[in-house]
Amino acid sequence: MKTSGSGSLAIVFSILPFVCACQTTKSDATVKVPTIENSQDEALSRSVREKLTNTSKLNLGTVNVVSSNGTVYLTGTVTSLDERQQAAKIAWNAPGVQTVVNTLQVKK
Repeated sequence: MKTSGSGSLAIVFSILPFVCACQTTKSDATVKVPTIENSQDEALSRSVREKLTNTSKLNLGTVNVVSSNGTVYLTGTVTSLDERQQAAKIAWNAPGVQTVVNTLQVKK
C-alpha cells in the first residue's frame, strides 16, 4: 500500500504527543514529597545521603533526600545537569531503592 506524503505526516503528528511526553519532567509543585519517614525510610535516606556526600568529584552534599516505601525523593538545587543526573544514578545504586523521583533543579 502506497501512502501519500500527507498521510505520513498525519502519522507523525499522531504519535508526536506520546514521544514528547516521554521527555517531560515533573516540577516540585506536582510531586508530593513525604514529610514523615519511618525508621526503615530514614535508614534508606541516610544511606543515599552518605553516598551523595562521599562523591568527591561532585558537590552533592546539599541535595535533600527523603524516602518512603523504597521511593527516594531528591530535591534541591545543583550546579549542572551532570550533577543532577549523577545524583539520580547514585541514588538508584543504593540498596533498597525501588524508585527515584528526581526533582533537582539546575542553577542558571
